[in-house]
Amino acid sequence: MLKTLHDRFDQVEEIISKPTFRENKGLGNEVGYYIFDYPAQFELVVRDRIEQLIVKKEKYTTDFNLMVFDLYDIIISILEDKNYLDKCFKMEARRGFEKVSTAVANLMRITSTEGLIIEYIKNRIPENSIIFITGIGKCYPIIRSHTVLNNLHQVIDKVPVVLFYPGEYDGQELILFNNIKDDNYYRAFKLVE
Repeated sequence: MLKTLHDRFDQVEEIISKPTFRENKGLGNEVGYYIFDYPAQFELVVRDRIEQLIVKKEKYTTDFNLMVFDLYDIIISILEDKNYLDKCFKMEARRGFEKVSTAVANLMRITSTEGLIIEYIKNRIPENSIIFITGIGKCYPIIRSHTVLNNLHQVIDKVPVVLFYPGEYDGQELILFNNIKDDNYYRAFKLVE
């Protein structure tokens, strides 16, 4: 599987380097939202390959920006900025992870197109960019991938978005960690098979 994953990343590099990809039009001229699914056990390989893509892009390509947003890192950054991180640790010790998860989701306004994570991403996108969304597995169950995709889809329509998903995507349904089925339909294209 590892060789296949590397081959798929080679395809990703080839695809994103094409100007037609950055025109951000999918089938039927829909906004270009893509999912790159992979077995969760290869998370560290995926992180490494994304980093390699960033370095290679910065070294050899100046005609577009590659913006990587790790959802977990965004959550931590927002909690730190609001001085809530220590409060979350204390709340978890007293009331458990489920209460912290709910409190963080409410603070972030996860279900809103004006949520803190969506605003964070939206305000940091230069023109002529490609967005990579990572960290879905790290912030489960606080954030669900369908929520991120649905909210981003409503506010970001000028640049292609690629969600790196630790699980399976069959073109309609997402199964996180190949175990947790998300019963939502997605209007996203599988980036590579």
